[in-house]
Amino acid sequence: MSTRPILDELNDRSREVFRRVVEAYLMTGEPVGSRTLTRDMSEKVSAATVRNVMQDLEYLGLLDAPHVSAGRRPTQQGLRMFVDGLMEIDPVAPTDRARIEETLGHDSSDVAGLLDRVGAALSSMTHGASLVLTPKHEAPIRHIEFVNLGTDRALVVLVYSDGRVENRLFTPPPGQTPSSMREAGNFLNALAEGRTLTELRTQFTQEISRRRQEIDGLAAALIEQGLAIWESNDSDARLIVRGRANLLDAEAADLDRIRELFDDLERKRDIAQFLDLTEQGDGVRIFIGSENKLFSLSGSSLVVSPYMNSDRKIIGAVGVIGPTRLNYGRIVPIVDYTAHLVGRVLSGLKG
Repeated sequence: MSTRPILDELNDRSREVFRRVVEAYLMTGEPVGSRTLTRDMSEKVSAATVRNVMQDLEYLGLLDAPHVSAGRRPTQQGLRMFVDGLMEIDPVAPTDRARIEETLGHDSSDVAGLLDRVGAALSSMTHGASLVLTPKHEAPIRHIEFVNLGTDRALVVLVYSDGRVENRLFTPPPGQTPSSMREAGNFLNALAEGRTLTELRTQFTQEISRRRQEIDGLAAALIEQGLAIWESNDSDARLIVRGRANLLDAEAADLDRIRELFDDLERKRDIAQFLDLTEQGDGVRIFIGSENKLFSLSGSSLVVSPYMNSDRKIIGAVGVIGPTRLNYGRIVPIVDYTAHLVGRVLSGLKG
């Protein structure tokens, strides 16, 4: 939900109090009291006045207090409003820029090794856990075939133009016959030439709706199941996670929630879902707390950006995960700069 209307309703004093509370919280991780704020306000105001403003901000759902006598800290909604409307993005520091460029500057065609170094550098610079999605194998397809192995088992064979062959076992839809398998293979092979798997999936979706009368329903279901198997088992796509120990340092008081996050990082290898987080817009995306659907832990934030090949096609992503009180103003440009450099380097390697 957009927080822009709430931000527009705040007067200058309320904005300043809110901004200072959030900035202080992101720096210290502690609730902020009214007396602390009065020392830094641009106008001379009493602690009572600041308390009243903070109470109004709490009523709006932007601040809360861990207990009655404590100061205030931003809520998830408050952090979202700060990030969207008030945050100042710092330029990438020269030392950070040099570190990223050095990491990517190795003369090597080892893409996996390069991206592993990127993950280590991001984790070190941001003091969070880094996430790097490696590119999928995207060679054009030469041939596709379905092989019946029994009443509830089938094999889908995918041959790439570079000679690589993939075999995937799956449970076919009920009622498949040799003729429906042949029809499914013939239909896909007619569309597949020169297309990658991703392109074929898009083309198939369009063709199946346009030519529904021309292809048997059993064959259509078989194609859908076969393509789903390929997409969910791309052996060349993997998620690299570095810097888990940084999360322990950041949230030592809440080990149970950190262990839950570790379990998510280890268990959820749904690469397509991670990449989906980046596909709704070009550039950095920020997921705060429960907005982050990939991980069940609500007390974390994810800053993620896609990287693209020379054709401006998204082929992977880099990101940083940590507590909600991340230094967003510094981390956002680091992730953005890293993603752009990774895309440029990989385009050069592929070329």
